[in-house]
Amino acid sequence: MTDITDPRPLYRDALAWVATLMGEVRPDQLTQPTPCDEFDVATLMGHLVATVDRARVIGAGGDPASVPLVATAAGDDGDWTAAYRAAGEKMWVVWDDDALLAAIVTAPWGRVPGQAAIWGYLNETLVHGWDLAVATGQPAEADPALVEAALAVARRAIPASPRGGHVPFGAVIEPAAGAGPTERLANWSGRADRPVIAA
Repeated sequence: MTDITDPRPLYRDALAWVATLMGEVRPDQLTQPTPCDEFDVATLMGHLVATVDRARVIGAGGDPASVPLVATAAGDDGDWTAAYRAAGEKMWVVWDDDALLAAIVTAPWGRVPGQAAIWGYLNETLVHGWDLAVATGQPAEADPALVEAALAVARRAIPASPRGGHVPFGAVIEPAAGAGPTERLANWSGRADRPVIAA
């Protein structure tokens, strides 16, 4: 059974999955749209790096708004995967402290226990990972056990209604027949089922 008080092992697995997806993105795919209307492939990867930086800042007692929504550089060689892994290494220096799980931190959605902040970033990582996979024609399902745990928490933490405004998610989408857990998590976050995006 998943320990819902410590989502860090799940977050590690989600970060590793997304890093693998990033590593398979081709240069000609960087300007393609994604299921997340705000981002194309390149800016989505920049946003994913920024989410990890924000998690680090939150754990260190800082303000997540001090970190831009999208990281604007992937290092000297333009390697988003390396930038993402490096951000993760810095973040875990902070979050390896068990005491942070019960500490009250400032997340973008308010003051919450550290464990709730990590659950939020786990959800964002998986949904945006799905976005990236769909946009670049990669297998879009993460480990089912990982995602089912995240989906169970998301259904409790993110209300089905209302959506919009202070609940920054689109309307829940009815999953397609046979949808896997990652797609169903994306649907819960308001992503359309199985969008057709050229790879």
